[in-house]
Amino acid sequence: MRDLGNAGGSGGAAQNSGVRGLRIGRAGGERPGAGAAALRARLQRLGIERFAELHDDGDAIACRLAADAAHALLPGHDTLQLAERLAAGDGTDADPLEREIVVALLASPQEFAYPSHAEFAAAVGIRRNIAAAAAKTALCFDPRGIERPACCWTYREDTGFTLLPGQPLIPSLRKATQPDVSGKCYAFSCYRATEYVILLGIAEALQEFNPVLLRQLQRQWETRAIMSGRFHDTFLHEYGSMATPLPARYYVPGDRVWFRNPDAHSSDAPGYEGSWVIYLGGGLFSNFWQRDRPYTLAGKCIEVYHWRHAARRDDDGELQIDETVVEARVRQSLADPEASAAILAAMLRYRDPQGVYADGGCIDSTRECPRRICPGTADIVLPG
Repeated sequence: MRDLGNAGGSGGAAQNSGVRGLRIGRAGGERPGAGAAALRARLQRLGIERFAELHDDGDAIACRLAADAAHALLPGHDTLQLAERLAAGDGTDADPLEREIVVALLASPQEFAYPSHAEFAAAVGIRRNIAAAAAKTALCFDPRGIERPACCWTYREDTGFTLLPGQPLIPSLRKATQPDVSGKCYAFSCYRATEYVILLGIAEALQEFNPVLLRQLQRQWETRAIMSGRFHDTFLHEYGSMATPLPARYYVPGDRVWFRNPDAHSSDAPGYEGSWVIYLGGGLFSNFWQRDRPYTLAGKCIEVYHWRHAARRDDDGELQIDETVVEARVRQSLADPEASAAILAAMLRYRDPQGVYADGGCIDSTRECPRRICPGTADIVLPG
């Protein structure tokens, strides 16, 4: 591990191939050096300490991927082959998903700041939980579907799906999203599916890091679900912006990712304004409808592109997307390298602003990840 010396601030990071990495504060009462020692131990356990540069000024730790490691492992901030490149030199029995998460964070083009090492550890754990849960999730796509396991959920229009008395949150979320647990696939929109997966990942981490907040979540879902914009505001932090977009191929496992449909016509079909997915790691994005066929970046972009060719009016005049047409078009495009290249040249552009359909593609400039959860530093405030 290399010491950053006095280059731990943003100026030093700017000289390091655009890598900003982590900044971890020292919790109140924590002895000096404890956070740095814990971080070094984690990096050593994961077999990646040789890639990292670290500086501890007593109040905070700055840690990032060294420039040569960043160039070798994720050139141009492209994390899609990171897991494969890490595995090629792997001599440890460490969790490969955790290793990928930490390296991607160390290589971030925008600084991830945590008030303590415990909060950093919780963030890594939540991301691992979310990616693992998303890989197990299998649902039936229905943007208007109202269906959950009747053994643990009940529905009212004013409160959404809430827990039945005596039903714990974590097993109930698993039953709703994982057919290996429930034996059935339930109807979801892609947006609501990501909420359940993210909530499950947070709740699982709270068992270790903040059981009090977990009990508060339990009471919350016994009375009123938090959904849509309120869910985003309560549980998620958005990083990147249209003014300072994240690199188009930079993703950290556990990120919630939006692929926009840039076609004005087909985007009017309910549920096809775009696609919300979870980045699983290893270059793959969740496919909640066919979990054994997760998306690559190219595959997802090509699928969204072909929605425009499958837009049809049903007998009631409502716009629908014929998925059989989409699947046939995707197969045809993937079998034609020139056609795929032409589609990707258009779709791998950053999306246009909301309401604009001009020359943009489907790539968002931002990603979403959960807020802090540890006692004393949590910034999740439940609305009640």
